Amino acid sequence: MGGKSGPGSTQRSAVLLMGPTASGKSACALHLAERLGFEIVSVDSAQVYRGMNIGTAKPDAATRARVPHHLIDIRDPAESYSAGEFTRDALAAMQDIWRRGRQPLLVGGTMLYFHALTAGIAKLPQADEKVRASILRRAANTGWSAVHAELAEVDPVAAARIHVNDPQRLQRALEVYKLTGQTITSLQGRRTSVFAGVDVREFVLAPLERRDLHTKIAVRFDAMLEAGLLEEVRSLYDRGDLTAEHPSMRAVGYRQLWRHLAGHDSLQEARERSIAATRQLAKRQLTWLRRRASAQWFDSMHPDIAQKMTNALSKSAGTEFSGVTP
Repeated sequence: MGGKSGPGSTQRSAVLLMGPTASGKSACALHLAERLGFEIVSVDSAQVYRGMNIGTAKPDAATRARVPHHLIDIRDPAESYSAGEFTRDALAAMQDIWRRGRQPLLVGGTMLYFHALTAGIAKLPQADEKVRASILRRAANTGWSAVHAELAEVDPVAAARIHVNDPQRLQRALEVYKLTGQTITSLQGRRTSVFAGVDVREFVLAPLERRDLHTKIAVRFDAMLEAGLLEEVRSLYDRGDLTAEHPSMRAVGYRQLWRHLAGHDSLQEARERSIAATRQLAKRQLTWLRRRASAQWFDSMHPDIAQKMTNALSKSAGTEFSGVTP
């Protein structure tokens, strides 16, 4: 970061530490935070949920006592949490950090959240139960195809990208129009990045060889099982107010173990499904990350990668960062 934009300065800056799951982001972030005085903002759609600790690789209480962490344990698993809510919460956390003369280190693997932060989120109205109920009654009486046709009349662009069999998005698009008189397409075109006026550095942490990542994914999941992941999921399963359809329970690992507890798969099948799903997740994450033209890549298998990244951030402005290319 260097120059006037380093941790502790009055200029607003931020570091984004992104990477596929199991690449070692958390350990590296902790090293950076302790050496350079960052506060960590979690960019993880599962770590927001209380009671989901092992399967999300959530930092423990001792770690969070050493380095301030934000946006962890802020929702019950029965609650939903959107990218828009995350963006507002992340901005509030960063503003608080900047106000205290420190700088945020945003760490995680939820690429939708990183996209929302950098590309911006449209200012849409909050849900209105009466309007939603009227749309649902219309769908019940005439079918979602009629709702889709109504949307096409007022917002053909949105109707073209939203499938007739996607009731949630159809409902939201029509709701926005009924509440504001403006189309969701026009409102989404007025996005503003939360990083406007902020000095941002983007780092990607990933192994050069895919097989190394696959090995780490399997080893880490087995370690989670050994640490009590199945018991953690069972405690959520036994609550009685959660289902497999809750967003929290669709998290990788939780979803597969839930199927096991419901009697659909053996534990071994759940393990294999979890590892396969995690590898697919990592593949999608890497595909998205390769589009980040401004990101500097670092090899997560480097024996001293945390210090290597610390050195890069400590260099003065204008100095080339030493890393690897995707």
